[in-house]
Amino acid sequence: MSSIKPIRTDEDLDAALARMEEIFDAEPGSADDDELGVLLDLVEYFEDKHYPIEFPDPISSIEIRMEEQGLTPEDLVPCIGSPAEVNAVLSRRQDITMPMARAFYRRLGIPAEALLQEPSLDKGAAVE
Repeated sequence: MSSIKPIRTDEDLDAALARMEEIFDAEPGSADDDELGVLLDLVEYFEDKHYPIEFPDPISSIEIRMEEQGLTPEDLVPCIGSPAEVNAVLSRRQDITMPMARAFYRRLGIPAEALLQEPSLDKGAAVE
């Protein structure tokens, strides 16, 4: 087992990732397997702190969930209210309301953090 040290820089991260690649197929329960677990935790902590992944904007979150679950705009009517409102929301002409956000959270399992973000400033453009 090599000497494990904190990951403080991108160079430390690269070294940790290289070591993880070396011991990736370690025998379960071995010293290398233990080292792999510790390195994984350190890498995850460093990346969460220095390279956080943000949620997509609310409409993109809905579109992603629709694709994942094979839903059509018509399937969103119970969450939004009417086909016209579904169209307005998905085309970013209308912001989602708190009741809509609750419905998306409860019915589709979209994280509240994604639904409660500020809407995109350019409502006509999809967020990358």
